[in-house]
Amino acid sequence: MKRLNEYKKLFVVEGNIDLKDLKVKYRNLVKEWHPDKFQANDEKALEAEEMSTKIIDAYHFLVSIAPETHANNKAEYQETIDKGGITNIQYKNTLLEITFIDGTAFECFGVPKSVYQKFLNSDKQVRFAKRNIFGPYVYRKSKKANATEAE
Repeated sequence: MKRLNEYKKLFVVEGNIDLKDLKVKYRNLVKEWHPDKFQANDEKALEAEEMSTKIIDAYHFLVSIAPETHANNKAEYQETIDKGGITNIQYKNTLLEITFIDGTAFECFGVPKSVYQKFLNSDKQVRFAKRNIFGPYVYRKSKKANATEAE
């Protein structure tokens, strides 16, 4: 959740993420912080390197959680959660990562420990995740399916 808030603050995003607006903000930030704008011996050069890396990471992260991205990937997402079971669950500080049989993993942000405990104790974890986690909490695909299994 901390990373999500930090990235939204960097891009000055409040509420839902609009991809067109995000792209404009991304281009402006890259122009402002591009390392080539600074001399190698300039104090700002190192800061620009770090900021440009952070901007790129933030952009890709925010695009991955945008409603438009979820809508575009709805069929693939539905197929993943309908097909197989869950092979791995990791939870740390309200970040829940769920890995499915095909190797696809989703990160869910802001999941309270009480919901995580109910999820663990559920006899039908996929159904519980569909109803109680993937809808109410911000999620993103963090790993793609294994290439060998997809072929």
